[in-house]
Amino acid sequence: MWPGSYGEEPLKDAWIGDRIRDLYDMALVEAFEQAGKPIFGVCRGLQLINVAFGGTLYQDIETQHDHPATLRHRDPVTYDQNFHEIELVQASRLAGLYPGVLRARVNSIHHQAVKDLAPNFVVEAWSAPDRIPEAIRRPATGSRGYIAATQWHPEFHKLGGSTLDDTPILMDFLSACANARERRRAPPRSLPGHIRDRAARMLRQALLSRGE
Repeated sequence: MWPGSYGEEPLKDAWIGDRIRDLYDMALVEAFEQAGKPIFGVCRGLQLINVAFGGTLYQDIETQHDHPATLRHRDPVTYDQNFHEIELVQASRLAGLYPGVLRARVNSIHHQAVKDLAPNFVVEAWSAPDRIPEAIRRPATGSRGYIAATQWHPEFHKLGGSTLDDTPILMDFLSACANARERRRAPPRSLPGHIRDRAARMLRQALLSRGE
């Protein structure tokens, strides 16, 4: 992501990212959140969600994450065959999907990561041993809908493989979607899918920037 999205200057030209894409994507997240639609982020999606709700990122893990055993979270040669261990946070919703599982193996294809966690979010899994947030969630309370994300790619899991079986995560998200659909059958409080407030401003900014 463009570091300006979370108030920083790029430390290297290679880490500039795509400012316009960030604005579009954050406007989409904002619109879904306002419409009460469940949101699930994968890899960059986790980082986007964290920034959209007020968090920050490490621009580059290997450069900035001060840990004596920092892992190589991205390998351009092995790509989706780069793996590491994670530790599930016990008593979290994610851990509840995997009873008795304390550690698991996941793929890793990213060089940015959560630095400061967004307000009202919790970490549900950490990389081991270097303690990078690998799964986050905003607990659904009151009017807050389902928002969760993983830093690994669940869609890359192979049946019978050694990585975490992501079926429970998918089913949990689909269940949230079904529940949200049932709730929306009641008269909506606002126009369905209406992009408002900050989302509208962000989208206008992206459109104006595209025309520059």
